Amino acid sequence: MELLSPVDTIKGVGEKTTKLLNKLGVYTIEDILLFFPRTYLVYPAPSTPDKDNVNSLISIQGRLKTSPKVFKSRSKMDVLSVTTYAGDVPVDLVWFNSNYLKTSFEPGKIYIFYGRLIFDKGRFKMSQPVIFEPEKYDKIRKQIQPIYHLTKGLSNNLVLKSVKAAFEKCRIPSNRLPEDIESKNDFMSYEKALYAYHFPENFDELVKARRRLAYEEMFFFILNSRLQENKSVSFENCFHITHHTETDAFKDGLEFKLTEDQSKVLSDIVSDLSGDYVTQRLIQGDVGSGKTIVAFLAMLDVALSGYQSAIMAPTEVLAKQHFETFSKWVEASGLNIPVVLFTGSMKASEKKLMQKTVDENPACLIIGTHALISDGRTFNNLALVITDEQHRFGVQQRDKLSQKGEHPHIIVMSATPIPRTLAMILYGNMHVSTIKTMPANRLPIKTCVIKEGMRASALKFVRDEIEKGHQVYAICPLVEASETTEAQNVTEYSKKLKKYFNDKYEVGVLHGKMKPAEKNQVMADFANHATQILVSTTVVEVGVNVPNATVMLIENANRFGLAALHQLRGRVGRGSAQSYCILMNSSSEDRESERLNIMLKSNDGFFIAKEDLKLRGPGDMFGVRQSGEFAFKVADIYQDADELEMASSDVDSIIKEDPELENHQALRSTLNSFLANQFYVL
Repeated sequence: MELLSPVDTIKGVGEKTTKLLNKLGVYTIEDILLFFPRTYLVYPAPSTPDKDNVNSLISIQGRLKTSPKVFKSRSKMDVLSVTTYAGDVPVDLVWFNSNYLKTSFEPGKIYIFYGRLIFDKGRFKMSQPVIFEPEKYDKIRKQIQPIYHLTKGLSNNLVLKSVKAAFEKCRIPSNRLPEDIESKNDFMSYEKALYAYHFPENFDELVKARRRLAYEEMFFFILNSRLQENKSVSFENCFHITHHTETDAFKDGLEFKLTEDQSKVLSDIVSDLSGDYVTQRLIQGDVGSGKTIVAFLAMLDVALSGYQSAIMAPTEVLAKQHFETFSKWVEASGLNIPVVLFTGSMKASEKKLMQKTVDENPACLIIGTHALISDGRTFNNLALVITDEQHRFGVQQRDKLSQKGEHPHIIVMSATPIPRTLAMILYGNMHVSTIKTMPANRLPIKTCVIKEGMRASALKFVRDEIEKGHQVYAICPLVEASETTEAQNVTEYSKKLKKYFNDKYEVGVLHGKMKPAEKNQVMADFANHATQILVSTTVVEVGVNVPNATVMLIENANRFGLAALHQLRGRVGRGSAQSYCILMNSSSEDRESERLNIMLKSNDGFFIAKEDLKLRGPGDMFGVRQSGEFAFKVADIYQDADELEMASSDVDSIIKEDPELENHQALRSTLNSFLANQFYVL
């Protein structure tokens, strides 16, 4: 089989499985080979059930005295039930809609059952445990099991079998990097690294495989960036944009004073807009550092100079919030500058009216989502393009927005703190500005790290804040319950909160598997105070400004990188009330406590990223993502900072000797293949 063969050419992958894999973005053989595990599992030794391991994933060795029985639940679901004995301890086992298992058991025979132990009404129970014969379990315990992202109807075992079948039948290139780089860095072959990342013999091999694949992702990312930079042309600035006294007057009339950093960045932008050439600038700043007002002031100068500017936000809720804020500010300035909005959910008649405003006003502020780059959307005087939360847009989307004008100036805004050396590598020829200081009216967010024993106190605190009229974010790492991890999930957690608070408060649920319209509605409800608690995965890190939210409760905080935790923490602390971040640490390791305690030392994202880098090592490489800034499949710009710098140096050496890759045709071919797979979002 060839790499680009359809996934249904794999033995055992039928029409139903193909559709499920397609939902996960897997269409070809190569796609499934690059569909890497999200984490790994080592099955534990069988243990005796006791109250210390209730709610934990354990394995028990049990003997059945009777055959399983089937009965109907209240919801008319078939339930298979049997009691096993782990020594003298009875454990009730149940499976739902799994009648086919009834003939799998022999009374008196010993089995291994793996699942979550529950204690209910005085008895130990397991729901949906995985069943093994002892000999097979002994064998599987010696192996590291890959755990994949799944969708409803798709089992981990089916993905695993499909990946193995793909490896058996597909021709995979041994190496994809120049020989001198392979040798210098002592990399295992590409083919071996790919296989070892799915099916490692041990953790040392997994670390080596990951290092090679992470380096390779960043190598090709940087190589493409450098080639694009070499092709780029410095366009003469044909826009006559100047700084205006009306902008200063508006700034002076604000309820708050710009910080020194905000003023410096604004000065940089003013210099760009009035310079001889069109420029590109990255503005880095923590969540809540005040990037939006800087963007507005820049757009105001552009409008007062007679031109249009556009800002593209990643969600409709955020775009609408920008529209409302900018409209209020324009009205407060007393200036007659139209503000228009384009979103996907707007009616055709509404978009037509907005387009008419754009067509008739050479100077206006344009705000929108991806709808800004749809066919038929035209701007006739576009001088400045801004992308907010830039990592949420593909490079093609950014380019498409820029192409709506004649070589406009470009600003990208990012809330993820990246050390300057890494930013310069990742963003190439962009000018980099940083807003580090927070607005003076922002109270520092009080942060604490707690263990399970303090949960009751934490929930009481949540109740107290809601009773004061405030709102709460609750973050979970998973969408649904998993057989392979004990982490909290939004589906079950939201139900637990409703039950705990006796349905007194409205609880919203948000996760990445929801449709865009559903996500927009959930965020809008929270922003409008229709819900008091928002239970979410990390998709909420790019959200709206909810000044009334004062508590960020993060479950299984030890499963997140500190950069991600800092992003989430920045969702609160937007109003005048004191805000809090509660980190639930479910790890028993002292090193995890030490890592999370960094969050107590500072609210400065750059400090946190720097301190986190000092502590990280090979053991931290799996399951803990730092940031979604660049959605690599393997690499993480924080964890793999050394490899990033190494890849940058290697690329620069190649480009210096061979700027067009004329003597590296194989490398160019591999680069094209890499880009076709869209490893990352830039």
